[in-house]
Parts: sequence; C-alpha cells; structure tokens
Amino acid sequence: MTRTLAGFCLAVLAVLGHAHEYEAGKLLIGHPWARATASGAPVAGVFLTLENGTGDTDRLTGGDSAVAQRVELHSMTMDNGMMKMRHLEAIEVPARGAQKLAPGGLHIMLFGLKAPLKEGESFPLTLNFERAGKVKVNVKVEPMGATAPAHGN
Repeated sequence: MTRTLAGFCLAVLAVLGHAHEYEAGKLLIGHPWARATASGAPVAGVFLTLENGTGDTDRLTGGDSAVAQRVELHSMTMDNGMMKMRHLEAIEVPARGAQKLAPGGLHIMLFGLKAPLKEGESFPLTLNFERAGKVKVNVKVEPMGATAPAHGN
C-alpha cells in the first residue's frame, strides 16, 4: 500500500512539474509556446491561453523579450480568400472568460529575432496587462510545423 501511494505521489508530482502555467492574481496564462525558426528568420509567433477569473475585463497590451527587438500583438483573418495580419493595440480577456492566442488567429509577434528559436529550448517573455501588470513567462519552443503545444507543456 505504501509503495502504491508513493508511486501515485511521484506520478502526480511529475505531471505538476511539467505544468506550464503562470498566475497573476486570478489571471491564468497557460502553455506559452512558439515554433522553431529557420536560421536568419526575422520573426516568430507566440501562442498561449488566457483565463480571467475576475469580474473585470483585462487587456494584454504588449510585452518584451530579450530574444527580439520588438514584441507586438496581431490578429490573422481571412479576407476574400487571403490571409491578412493586422497589428492590435490590445487583446481583451473578458471578465470570467478566456482568450486563446493560436496559429491563424490572435497571436504575439516577435520582430527582429536576435537568434533562431530552436526546438526544445525556451526563452523569457514579459507580458503587459492593464490590470494584472507585468507577468514573466517562459515560452517553450516546439517543432517548426507545430499547431499546438506538445502534451505536457
């Protein structure tokens, strides 16, 4: 019985150790990730989920990272069969709601990459929110063709 309980506890700790979430009060930032980039690529996208447990809307207003010269917020939409990317001043996170930043939709752009993003590595990113303030996260780099973070991120 003791051995079984110890094994269960180790399994739970392993899962929790792989959790990739950050909290700022009642704002939860889940699974920040980016795709690996080719050598010389000047830009990359960052994706994550935002859950707001408060009764007030918050807004992601930008960020900064040592891996890029500039961090911007963007949206991608289809317009007459063409994908268009547009700069945004902010991304709303509704009160008691969620917002997903994912490929082909809302996302964070890194401009002027200082080095390629390599699969398996990670890098720091500070996110700026109107209400929650500055939140430091660690962005995991997934394979070039990834469409979602790998299981366990």
